[in-house]
Amino acid sequence: MKVSMNQIEIKNAQENDIPLILTFIKELAHYEKLAHVVVATEENLREHLFGANPKAEVVLAYFENEPVGFALFFHNFSTFVGRPGIYLEDLFVRESMRGKGIGKALLVHLAKIAVERNCGRFEWAVLDWNSPAIEFYKSLGALPVDDWTIFRLAGDSLQNLARQK
Repeated sequence: MKVSMNQIEIKNAQENDIPLILTFIKELAHYEKLAHVVVATEENLREHLFGANPKAEVVLAYFENEPVGFALFFHNFSTFVGRPGIYLEDLFVRESMRGKGIGKALLVHLAKIAVERNCGRFEWAVLDWNSPAIEFYKSLGALPVDDWTIFRLAGDSLQNLARQK
């Protein structure tokens, strides 16, 4: 099925989209076999996406006026490049809508934002087992950064380090 880009629309999320955003987050977590980890609520999404000091931005993908996916991103900074970048935290397209160019439309939209904002990089992480996504990203010209390992402090480990003097 050939899809016209007219059928795909990318919009900035608004505060009234919070229930939809949380639904997409839960669907993504289910796909990644991490549903048990989701503790996000509408209240904390409202505060951190639309509050006085927003920490991230969301764009929503629509296909024939129906919401079918989202991307959540924020700015980081490269000291080596000396410019901000965009970090894509989550990209998700509902399974029934994959293969129609929606994921690509979201990435193109974010790449345009990165260029408009004079960002030096556009980066994201992908689970090692997600070979369809890895191949898709490579087809767009994205390169894996094999020399780096992501580290994370969370929960008790984060609290314990924060208490140290």
